[in-house]
Amino acid sequence: MAETPALIWEHEVCSLLKYGELIPRLETALGKFSNRDSAEVIQPVRTTVPLQKHSGFLGVMPCYMENEGILCTKLVCFYKRPTGSTLPSTQATVMLLDPEYGNVKAIMDGDVITGMRTAAVSAISAKLLMCPDAEILTILGTGKQALSHYNVFTEVFSFKEVRVWSRSKDKAEAFAQSLGHHVTACESVEEAVRGADVIVTVTRSTVPVLSGQWVKPGAHVAAVGACRPDWRELDDTLMKQAVVYVDSREAAVTESGDIILSGAEVFAEMGEVINGTKPAHREKTTVFKSLGLGVEDAASAQLVFDKWKSKEKL
Repeated sequence: MAETPALIWEHEVCSLLKYGELIPRLETALGKFSNRDSAEVIQPVRTTVPLQKHSGFLGVMPCYMENEGILCTKLVCFYKRPTGSTLPSTQATVMLLDPEYGNVKAIMDGDVITGMRTAAVSAISAKLLMCPDAEILTILGTGKQALSHYNVFTEVFSFKEVRVWSRSKDKAEAFAQSLGHHVTACESVEEAVRGADVIVTVTRSTVPVLSGQWVKPGAHVAAVGACRPDWRELDDTLMKQAVVYVDSREAAVTESGDIILSGAEVFAEMGEVINGTKPAHREKTTVFKSLGLGVEDAASAQLVFDKWKSKEKL
């Protein structure tokens, strides 16, 4: 008889999941995904169910890593919230299953995993694609993803200046003050991104907020918002002048409005860069369009579960 599934709550996931261990796990997972070896990773494009009454979607993100014995799925609801809404824009739960017996081994908070693995993959893209002497980081947005991206980018890299922007000036100023004196709140997107070496877009926008005319040549953009085929954060100018990298080609041409609506060509997956089969064009303007993968959730959840089991044995 199967054991009762472990329940791993938000505070436990926070205490167990650390970027120093997560980033190398995710680099390995992305490389395996891009190998397209079914013994390594089987992961379909996310299935979505519209929640029209609530202006949202349910996303189902399964992944099977046969060689590692990992079977996982994430259930995530994400919403287009009106300005000023106090409701969450995402809610997620991750489940680990035993691939041989089919029982659920663990149910864990998915919001922390989603925030941290998304930010960690953006940091991986920056490590591979940004100019080596990058000094200025800009974050567009002030939500949970903005905070997780700030945390990992300032932990992994040494930026001399951090700028933030939000449609709400008050939110931008409050966010900047909560992070420290070295973070500047900007009144406009143009002010925030002019001269920036790395730009992270984590907004709820469904129309472009970042113009390629404002982005300096050689900058790296990690675009995280706009996860639907009719939503955008980046304009045509930026998408067509940049070398475009993605986490998944299949997901990008199905889910990313930034890519679909601009007609931009996908140059490579991040896993291909990690595997050495595609080059990292650090000298050019680059865009990494992040949509989030089940394999990222699977690798993250297994890391949490392994550490939880070790802690329980103490």
